[in-house]
Amino acid sequence: MLTGSCFCSKVSYELDGSLQNGRACHCSRCRKVFSGASSAYAELAPGSVIHWNGEDNLATSAEQGWAIGFCSSCGSTLCGLLNGEVHGLTLGCVDGDPGVEIEMHIFVGSKAPWDHIGGDAPQFDEHVAGNLDQ
Repeated sequence: MLTGSCFCSKVSYELDGSLQNGRACHCSRCRKVFSGASSAYAELAPGSVIHWNGEDNLATSAEQGWAIGFCSSCGSTLCGLLNGEVHGLTLGCVDGDPGVEIEMHIFVGSKAPWDHIGGDAPQFDEHVAGNLDQ
């Protein structure tokens, strides 16, 4: 079982299932919400179920069907929601090995000028066809 938590540990989760489609998004919105060069995010695999602890501290910020789930105490970004359902988890809050790696970098056409992307995952100027992110 995959587990994770926010910085202050007031919100934690257990994932009965797995993650898929790991990616880093370098758009300006993800840089702001993750306070960094990009997001590190993976989708819940079909049939996966997430069990929250401290859900009363899980706040959301919605924008056009998408929302970010974050701890209302420490601000850690924990998950992405699509139409009110958890779509994926932020890899930085996963305890241990998430079982996925970054498979692609998206929106690198708008990456920060100080960002230097390493590794050999493919890079795309915008989104990838069929990719729900953004």
